[in-house]
Amino acid sequence: MLAFISCDERGKANRILADLARDLEARGWPLAGAVQVNVAGADDKCDMDLHVLSTGRVVRITQDLGALSEGCRLDPDGLEQAVGLAAAVLDTGARLAIVNKFGRTEAEGRGFRPFIGQALASGVPVILAVGHGHRAAFETFAEGMATELPADPAAVLDWCTATAV
Repeated sequence: MLAFISCDERGKANRILADLARDLEARGWPLAGAVQVNVAGADDKCDMDLHVLSTGRVVRITQDLGALSEGCRLDPDGLEQAVGLAAAVLDTGARLAIVNKFGRTEAEGRGFRPFIGQALASGVPVILAVGHGHRAAFETFAEGMATELPADPAAVLDWCTATAV
């Protein structure tokens, strides 16, 4: 009931999951979660937006720290807002949960981590992306229950249609 993809190509996992969400929504699937869309900024830094599934809401999860900043631009308040919106959708019934990624925030126990647990406890399958840098933390979290899928849209769709019945 838990699957993940990992990609070396920057942005590929985001595109696969966003395309998956569009396809499944077009088929009438009730979805919960969020997919990430990166928006190119003027200063060569991208802004990250989370499209919260089944709500039509878009939440920016990056913040402007100034031209000379080199630190993490994640806006924790924006991320928590997106998680709250996704959790509210999950409570109304979903066939599948899609989470943009299990990243540093999730590895630290925050972000979408409680949402993932809530979905699984409710019997809702979850698919997400896991970066190589957070793979060990994800495997500890998943306790051997996660299935790694190839970063191939057809394989991801096949897993969803077989699992989310």
